[in-house]
Amino acid sequence: MTPTPPLHGCKVISLALNVPGPVAAKRLKELGATIIKVEPPTGDPLSIYSADYYRELQQDIDIKKVNMKDVVGRQDLDVLLADADILLSAQRPAALARLNLAWPRLNADFPRLSHIAIVGYPHPNENEAGHDLTYLASEGLLSPTQMPLTLMADIAGAERAVTASLAALIGREKSGQGSYYEVALSEAAAGFIGPLKYGLTKTGALRGGGFAGYNIYKCSVGHIAVAALEPHFFAHLQELLNVQYATVPMLAEILAAYWPAY
Repeated sequence: MTPTPPLHGCKVISLALNVPGPVAAKRLKELGATIIKVEPPTGDPLSIYSADYYRELQQDIDIKKVNMKDVVGRQDLDVLLADADILLSAQRPAALARLNLAWPRLNADFPRLSHIAIVGYPHPNENEAGHDLTYLASEGLLSPTQMPLTLMADIAGAERAVTASLAALIGREKSGQGSYYEVALSEAAAGFIGPLKYGLTKTGALRGGGFAGYNIYKCSVGHIAVAALEPHFFAHLQELLNVQYATVPMLAEILAAYWPAY
């Protein structure tokens, strides 16, 4: 028998647009939660600049178009929140306050509701705007002028929002009360700096190109990633290549003629 998903029966209302919120909502749905996404009449901007990604993230999610600036629209949102467990947002707190969605009001009206607010920066800068690129730049996680291959802060922030949601649900089991969590994307970016800060991935370090068994090599077609980090794996790699005391230049020469089977 298929086990009941851990979040079965949990209702999440998401106001979050773009990437982090929808990624978090998708993950919560995979864990069994029911997701209702509230979009403005103009829709989610992600549907314009990446329609396929938008469709993937919203698959099997109930989407309602609501004008929250309208009295009737706000009343409709309150109806949705009345029996919800989690409110997920990605708007600046000041914007939510203008919609009468500040946490004190939400907590008073819906005491069992928890609010997971995805923001750019932690308090007291939670109303400052930012984007994935600037969060990474601030932490020294860019290699100018190459653009990042993915949205690290956004995706990591989404996972932190899921963790905060689970913490809120566990906390409510103990206290009977909902709680408020701010998830700062800048802090999610900062979570990546440990290996760099402590020298593990700096240029020439063990995982920064200085070890032959953990490197990227150009081959006859494209490149090959070698990750034989542990001594027994590296020994086996050298045995396969019929070399001893392999260095980066030595493996680069050998693998330059390699023809990948893909």
